[in-house]
Amino acid sequence: MLLFLWWIAGYIILVSGSTETPLYPLDTQNVAKCLDYCHLKNLRFLLCVDADGQLSHNPYKDCNRGFCKAEDFELEYESDDSSETRTNRVEKTRVGQKANLRDLCLNERGIPIRRRCQIRKGKIVWQSLDHITCRSAPELSSSINLLAVESPPDMISQLSNLLTQSQAKLAAADVFSISEIFDSLVRKPERNAEVVGDLMKICQKVMTTDNETLRISADLNATNTLLSNFEDYLDELGSQLFQRNTSAINNSTEFKFQTYFDMGVVVLRTSELSVFFVDPEVRNITGMAIYSNGNSSDFKSLHSYDRVADVRAIENLETAVFLPEKLWRKLKKKGATYLVFKVYTRDALFVETEEEIKRRPTSNVISITIPGLEDTQLPEKLPFFLRNGRANQTEYEGGCGYWNYATWLSDGISTDGSGSSHPVILCLADHLTQFTFLLGVSKMQTGLDTYEDDRSLDIITNVCLTLSLLGLFLIFLTAAVFKSFRSLASTKILLNLCAALFLQLLFFLILSQSKLLQLLDQTDSERCTLIGALMQYLLLVVFSWMFIIGFLQYQRYVRVIGVNHPRHYILMSAIVAWTLPLVPTLLVVFLEPGSYRPSNSSLDTPILCYPSGYGLSLGVILPIGVITVANAIMVGYITWSVYRALFTRDLVLKQLGLFVLLFFLLGITWIFGLCSYFDFGSIFAYLFCLTATLQGFVLFLFFIVFNKENQRAWLGLCCNLRRKKDQETIEMPTDSILKRSSQSSTHSTSK
Repeated sequence: MLLFLWWIAGYIILVSGSTETPLYPLDTQNVAKCLDYCHLKNLRFLLCVDADGQLSHNPYKDCNRGFCKAEDFELEYESDDSSETRTNRVEKTRVGQKANLRDLCLNERGIPIRRRCQIRKGKIVWQSLDHITCRSAPELSSSINLLAVESPPDMISQLSNLLTQSQAKLAAADVFSISEIFDSLVRKPERNAEVVGDLMKICQKVMTTDNETLRISADLNATNTLLSNFEDYLDELGSQLFQRNTSAINNSTEFKFQTYFDMGVVVLRTSELSVFFVDPEVRNITGMAIYSNGNSSDFKSLHSYDRVADVRAIENLETAVFLPEKLWRKLKKKGATYLVFKVYTRDALFVETEEEIKRRPTSNVISITIPGLEDTQLPEKLPFFLRNGRANQTEYEGGCGYWNYATWLSDGISTDGSGSSHPVILCLADHLTQFTFLLGVSKMQTGLDTYEDDRSLDIITNVCLTLSLLGLFLIFLTAAVFKSFRSLASTKILLNLCAALFLQLLFFLILSQSKLLQLLDQTDSERCTLIGALMQYLLLVVFSWMFIIGFLQYQRYVRVIGVNHPRHYILMSAIVAWTLPLVPTLLVVFLEPGSYRPSNSSLDTPILCYPSGYGLSLGVILPIGVITVANAIMVGYITWSVYRALFTRDLVLKQLGLFVLLFFLLGITWIFGLCSYFDFGSIFAYLFCLTATLQGFVLFLFFIVFNKENQRAWLGLCCNLRRKKDQETIEMPTDSILKRSSQSSTHSTSK
């Protein structure tokens, strides 16, 4: 209760416009200290007394300032055959942060144990490590950790020497310590171009570390920290390198430093890492191309006036990028000064922490940065080229992607439409980051088997869609021919559902044909948004009608007595079902229009413009999920109600038929689709393609083929047509006989 009153008082102080003269003054002696509420520091209004004795409306400030003093303490270390107690030390550290131990302490996974500076019971204290038993670290790991703790001025050169002289493989703790050293380097205000050689060699050493070690390091975010700091530091060295003050940068067997000042190009290279600094104002060079040359690789400069076709035709091209002249002029007006291209021949530093990796790079990784440009979004598409290392294998799940320091994504990147079977892929990006060509791991591993699975799903989908469209057409034909059928209220509801379903299935079937998709420019965001919004709207209309029908069926079979429909309930239902889906559709169109762009348009198989990200989750998955669950509950109620009221052996088949009808009619089949969306197994993809696409055909069977009234109507029509035809057949020879008789009579008379 007291906490609530303090909260209200804090709010009153804020709205009064002054913390000095609140509407209701409080005695600070009766208000708790802000440090006592650090576990509630994110509450917007929580009145407390700060470290200066003043009233504060939030404990956040006090809970994030202050330091833990340097401290010596003892820890238990164990090795293979013994254990000992050692004196360790942590340096002064800010509240909320972790300090590296001077004497490296490893857990059972080989990850460094650190000590947090925290607030407990209103005091700033060090985290207790009494329960910790340390594993001793190798000599190399201890030396690198000591550099990270002390941060001497020449720490980069010392680290480079340590790694060069040692033959030991790097451990996860070493990668983490190196990332801490790079972080300390970036935090220093000055930039020194003399360390570029050591930085390149250190990164090269880390890139040769085995994948399991790097994966463990990624759990500590070490690989991302190292990569980000390495790139940020290099990006700021361009001005120094172009000033020709590079005499202190020396070449070695592991590192090559090449300058072409007359061309405005500076190159840093190791065996698996290349960095190009380019000044377009010198010779109009705006890009680089790397191509294989026997057992090694070489590079050539690209100009802003080069043509895409000429670049792509470079023999043995591995990676290339250049800025067209129009794009460079626009970026220069926004503050761009020079260009930096980094090419990684392996993806060692781009580590995903997910257990199941869906896609991974099959080409070089190229990082594109433009110092001086604050906005990473580009006014025009930036072309770059990547070699597809698996061009002759399956074409599925391939495409250009970028690294977001968590995983590989593909939104905002498109291709020229040549498909992933081409050895050199032309990618087009609208933002700057690290790019590569991706291929689905599952496809890479399973090869033709997975390709056949996808072909089977396509065949099942197309066949079932065709059957559904045929069934829906026959439902419309029946309604058009027989007034007794179309005049029923239930038929009017059914026809609305069938109309929405017919439009949705027909639209999807047309767009899923690759020849027709080639006519669509998927890089046209407006057209793509229109197509995606229309598909989303039609799907939601179908589900709206299924929900309405489900509710009506619930009233029919469960409530039964006392159900009175409004006079114009069909019209009201139509207005709701055809207009309500506009709400989520328009929200996605106006709030997230970019989500309609295909996340990957490099496949030869059709890529549909459809919502992705939050647009997909909130604009599609959420509403159909809610309706599917609601309809499933109503189907359960209806089935149970019918079972209790009419259970006899003679009616079991009818009850089963009712359940199957409702299962398809109310879209319960989409449960399989949701399970497939959440990766519950490939079997759900088959079940979804087999059942959801047959919905129209099943409706035709139940409402036309198995319906006795419609059976009699069609049989009567067919019998009438046959009887009429038979009658015409009988009348035709009679007329002929009469005609011949008349002619004979006339002839005899004339005689």
